[in-house]
Amino acid sequence: QVQLVESGGGLVQAGDSLSLSCVVSGRTWSEYAMGWFRQAPGKEREFVAGIMWIGGSTSYTDFVKGRFTISRENAKNALALQMNSLKPEDTAVYYCAARRGRWAANVYEYDYWGQGTQVTVSS
Repeated sequence: QVQLVESGGGLVQAGDSLSLSCVVSGRTWSEYAMGWFRQAPGKEREFVAGIMWIGGSTSYTDFVKGRFTISRENAKNALALQMNSLKPEDTAVYYCAARRGRWAANVYEYDYWGQGTQVTVSS
């Protein structure tokens, strides 16, 4: 059974940092790319960052470059998203996702999703 379980969300103030984690199980993840997405109320789910499980190459959307860092810890089957200099517009439910092959920005290209974790940034 494939499982992606996020944790680490919460309520913070603008300028603060927060680290999200996603523990994955149920597959041999070496063939997969992982992604972080987010969805704010009334908006579509959008790509935040992606990483290859093997090799570790990364991709970021423009609005988080320089502030967010995606990483993975192979031995723990865990994915992380370090978020610094948070802004109120970063408020959303954050999801981790997995797809076979390279990371992609299109939500429809991902096969597996976690349940999401809420991040709220107050001004």
